[in-house]
Amino acid sequence: MVKKVISIPGAPKLPFSPAIRAGDYIFVSGQAGFVDAKGKEVKGIEAQTRQCLENMKRVLVAAGASLDDVVKVTIFLRNEEDFAKMNEVYQGYFPKDQPARSTAVTGLVIPNMLIEMECIAYSPQS
Repeated sequence: MVKKVISIPGAPKLPFSPAIRAGDYIFVSGQAGFVDAKGKEVKGIEAQTRQCLENMKRVLVAAGASLDDVVKVTIFLRNEEDFAKMNEVYQGYFPKDQPARSTAVTGLVIPNMLIEMECIAYSPQS
């Protein structure tokens, strides 16, 4: 199986890959939503959830896939009380055939970060 790093033009240089394609699977690293593509701070759980999902979508497109190919999502929330609002936004991105999902409430490494998401997608190569 060939392992391929998926890179995103203009993304900050961090000590991990935005995603790895391993065969027909794509493993997307944790996506934060506290900063938008222009570097502006994003506040509130709804806006940060939306930004996480937009970031995830951008990484998947770079890998030749889409949100429709996602089979598993893992979500890390800073605050338990944000669960319902996060879920409302999330459902708009996965209206049918929702992927498997786990959600955990945990500390996050950046103080203004309310949510982080990672996913696994299945997208057979032609």
